Amino acid sequence: MHAVQVSAGRKDTLIAEIREVASGAPVVVAFSGGLDSSTVAALARDALGAPNVLLVTVNMGQYAYRRGNAIVLEMAEQLGLQQRCLLGQRVQHVVQRGGPACNRCTRQIKLGMVKAAARGRLVLTGSNRSDTWGQMGVKLSNGLYAPLLDLDKPQIRALADGLGLRIPRIGEHWGREGCKLKHLLKPLINPDYHGRAVAEANEVLLRVLGEAGCAADLANVKIIGPLSRNIALVNVRPSPPADVKEAVMEALGRLPVIDEVRFVERPTRLVVKAGPALAGDEKGRFWVEHGRLAGDFAHPIEVEWRFSRDGRLHTFHVVDAIPL
Repeated sequence: MHAVQVSAGRKDTLIAEIREVASGAPVVVAFSGGLDSSTVAALARDALGAPNVLLVTVNMGQYAYRRGNAIVLEMAEQLGLQQRCLLGQRVQHVVQRGGPACNRCTRQIKLGMVKAAARGRLVLTGSNRSDTWGQMGVKLSNGLYAPLLDLDKPQIRALADGLGLRIPRIGEHWGREGCKLKHLLKPLINPDYHGRAVAEANEVLLRVLGEAGCAADLANVKIIGPLSRNIALVNVRPSPPADVKEAVMEALGRLPVIDEVRFVERPTRLVVKAGPALAGDEKGRFWVEHGRLAGDFAHPIEVEWRFSRDGRLHTFHVVDAIPL
């Protein structure tokens, strides 16, 4: 009862804040259909009225979970709000060519395209304490407003419950929503090889686990290795039965864009090349290791950094994984 009361009080405070910040004008919500953006959309609807809230989704094509595309429409209907879709896959190919760049993708594609479509209207985002964009600590800036900035995932879930939202799981676990490309841990040089590998492998993993009735808190396939070789690192937690592992290995091995499949079954050392800018940024490397990589692995990791002078590598490139 206490948690519900706290959520109700927080809900009323946020509704009042959104009404004040928006000054009653129509707004746009950067919408994925996941927990964070759905909660923001519901708050905006209650603050401003449904006719004054437009959901805008950037669809990443093959890098969006297939179930996620349907969930966007389902959640828009559940919320009773209008929804518009933009296409961002081609832009991702440009952004990720220099290595994994989730923050740049968020800034230039997910928020950049939505802001352009908003045509001067205030854009509400689901940024919060649980994501790196939210940790920048700016709640209202340059036409972007993050009502949930001071909240973490458990608080947002409680808030969503208080709003009566029923939010389906989109991707590999509840804390991460919607994008398969974050599991490509090397430059996206060839979309038909590197991009297709991460897109198809993650769909295959979820399909096999679903057919086996195997519930997982974490399930993803990381694509690493030299540019000429796609190594699939399979992360599933809790660890599935041996027969399910074998089925996953066989299914992934049949993909023509996957050259090798490995299950992550113990602590692992990742061999990671750092581009020139990252090589000189100790805090940046710490964030890559502990913020960008560690949370998506089924077992603890450590990173062996190798500095690269290749100016084409803007961020990082995981070239190998060694069980410890």
